[in-house]
Amino acid sequence: MKRNASYIIVGLTLVATLWASCSGKKSKSGRTDTYSSGVISFASDESFSPIVEEERQVFEHTYKKAKVNPIYTNESDGMEMLLNKETCLLITARDYKPEERQSLVDRGNNPRTVRLAYDGLALIIHRSNTDSCISVKDIARILKGEATKWSDIYPGSKRGEITLVFDNKKSSAVHYAEDSILGGKPITSPNVTAAQTSAEVVNYVAKTPNAIGIIGSNWLNDKRDTTNLTYNKEIRVMSVSKLDTATPANSWKPYQYYIYNNNYPLIRTIYALVNDPRQGLPWGFAHFIESPVGQKIILKSGLLPVYGDITIRNVNVKSQ
Repeated sequence: MKRNASYIIVGLTLVATLWASCSGKKSKSGRTDTYSSGVISFASDESFSPIVEEERQVFEHTYKKAKVNPIYTNESDGMEMLLNKETCLLITARDYKPEERQSLVDRGNNPRTVRLAYDGLALIIHRSNTDSCISVKDIARILKGEATKWSDIYPGSKRGEITLVFDNKKSSAVHYAEDSILGGKPITSPNVTAAQTSAEVVNYVAKTPNAIGIIGSNWLNDKRDTTNLTYNKEIRVMSVSKLDTATPANSWKPYQYYIYNNNYPLIRTIYALVNDPRQGLPWGFAHFIESPVGQKIILKSGLLPVYGDITIRNVNVKSQ
C-alpha cells in the first residue's frame, strides 16, 4: 500500500553580491594576511563546529593561498580571546554587549558584527522515550529545579529523575537558557549538568533513557537526507511549544521551515564578531560565510540562512 507524506522544504535563491579585497602590505603587527590569502586562527563556539568546518573546507578550496584554523571553545572563553585581541574573529550565538563593544572602541578598535544564520536550540531524548512534547514553561521548571522527575511533567511516567545535559557549562546554550528561558536568572537545578562537547551530549543521551540534551540543531541532521527533515537515528528530537501545555498540535521541532515562520520558540542568531583593523583574512572568511556560496552551505546544513530570497514549496513524498 502506498502512503503519501507531505513535507515542507525551505529553498533558497541567492542573490550574488560583490566582495572587496584589501591590500597585501605587511602591517605593523607583522601580519601579512590579505582578504583572501595568508594564515590565521580564529575562535568559534564548539556547538557550531559542523557548519564552521564545512565553510572552512569550501573557503580554503576556493582560495588556495588561504588557511583559516578554528579554535573550538566555549562562548565565554571565545569572547575573552576577542576582547584581549588574541583573535580577530569569533563565531558565536550573541552580539557584542554594549560595554564590550565600547571597551574595544575606547582602545582604538573598530568592532563589527556580521549575521550569518539562525539556529534552533534543540532538545534531544533517548530514542525509546515517547514523551517528546515539552513547553518552554516546563523547560524553565526543569532548569529551576521545580520539575526533577519525568512524572512532574508527564503524570504517570516511570522514567524517574530527569537529567538535563548541556554541551559545556560556559557555552552559548547555557547563556541562552539563562537569558531567554529564565529571564536573566541562573540555572539552579541540581539535575542539570554539562559535558565538554556537543558530540558528548548526543552520545550520553543515546545511552541514557532518562536524559534530555540541549545542543545546536546543526548537530542533528542525517547527512544522507538532503531535505534536512530527518535527524540522528540514535536520539529523538523533542517538539517544543510556546504554550503552557504542550501537545503534538502546538509543538514544533527545529526544522528550517519552523525557524523561518517563527513557530519554533528556541531560535538563536549566529554571528561573526570581527575586530580586525587590517581588514584581512578574518574579514574575508566572515564575508565568505555571508556570501551566496556560504549561505548555500548553511542551508544544506539544516540551519536557516540570513541572506537570500526564501522560497517555500510543498513536496509530496511517496513510500511503499
